[in-house]
Amino acid sequence: MICLKKLGEDRYIFFAAMLKYLKFAKISIFEPLKNDEMKKIVKSAGLSLLVIACGLLVFTAFPSNNYLRKAIRYTTPDLDDYRIFENRTVKAGNPQPWRISEQYNKTGIPAGRLPYFEQYGTVAYLIVQDTAIVFEQYWDGYGAESLSNSFSAAKSIVSLLAGIARDEGKIAAFDQPAATFYPPYATDNRKEITIRDVLTMSAGLDWDEAYSSPFSVTTRAYYGDHIEPLIAGLKPVERPGVCYRYQSGVTELLSFVVANAAGTTIGEYASEKLWTPIGAEQDALWSLDRKNGLEKAYCCFNSNARDFARIGQLILNKGIWNGKQVVSEAFIDEATAPASWLKDGDTGRNVDFYGYQWWRLVRNGMEVKYARGILGQYILAIPARNMVVVRLGHRRSDVKTSGNYPEDIDVWLDTAFEISATPALP
Repeated sequence: MICLKKLGEDRYIFFAAMLKYLKFAKISIFEPLKNDEMKKIVKSAGLSLLVIACGLLVFTAFPSNNYLRKAIRYTTPDLDDYRIFENRTVKAGNPQPWRISEQYNKTGIPAGRLPYFEQYGTVAYLIVQDTAIVFEQYWDGYGAESLSNSFSAAKSIVSLLAGIARDEGKIAAFDQPAATFYPPYATDNRKEITIRDVLTMSAGLDWDEAYSSPFSVTTRAYYGDHIEPLIAGLKPVERPGVCYRYQSGVTELLSFVVANAAGTTIGEYASEKLWTPIGAEQDALWSLDRKNGLEKAYCCFNSNARDFARIGQLILNKGIWNGKQVVSEAFIDEATAPASWLKDGDTGRNVDFYGYQWWRLVRNGMEVKYARGILGQYILAIPARNMVVVRLGHRRSDVKTSGNYPEDIDVWLDTAFEISATPALP
């Protein structure tokens, strides 16, 4: 055990925990067994577990595998992971409080729908209609000012920043090669990848979007401290601009393109060109790969339900906020229209559910343009109702509808439709 201490405190703690487990197993499992053969089987299993644990400890001792130590320690991504990462502040320079509707919280969540809110670990649910907050409720100790990880809803924010960069002329056109702003892609076949290919998840790169494996590039990106080499090392495996494949690394590449075009960090650009102009009331935090490092732009934009709703309202407003064109109407229309020229890599069908890092669905005949994150972070914009719905939580449904979206979205939409249509309580 003394030599194992040299591997580092975290690994020693892990090893000690394994020994504690085996000691417990010996007391509670070995002793009641009377059959010698059964004892040998269980003992062998315990030794195998110990060997695996020791091998894992040695593996994590290599500096390049430090990310795995953090992954083991924290197990799964969480809403409050900004607390375990370094962050860059996205400043809210011009706070503009939401209007509060006269019907504010006069109608509650229908009793029949509350079990779904509990089942999926909802922490925030907010409805904005006609630019005023109609309803909001919070759970699990969260409130109106509580930060929550956006997870992949951040992809839609990066998309808006790409649109702003084009509007400003920092990006001439989306048909430009991404390598124009990211030189590592300029010397091989990756120079054929356009910014539009990146926006539409059709870059044709070999990123493995695997969340359950601790050894996947996605896990390494989330818990690691050097994300740029991961993006630089991606290999071309398909012709770009043909096949849609959802890849977080592609959004990270897009953030490099935007940041380099703008000549600043993606977080600072977001503060100046988006977060401040739309009147966010609180500073947001964008988690970094290390201190003063790069934003994990594909995820990890941390804010609250009220300020996330501003992103949806900007979509409804066709890019305008308080009379100012924050991002062009032309871009909003492009970004939220489906990239129908692409084939879905899973089904082979034309894409009708995804645009420029924005999702699309139809519910009750109404188009919904939305951002979404892996644990059920949703910013839902419903033009036909002039409504934005924000839902934040710990889980989402694993079942997808025929429209290629998690079925719990129907709950959040239908609840909002019921609340807005129900007469207020006396």
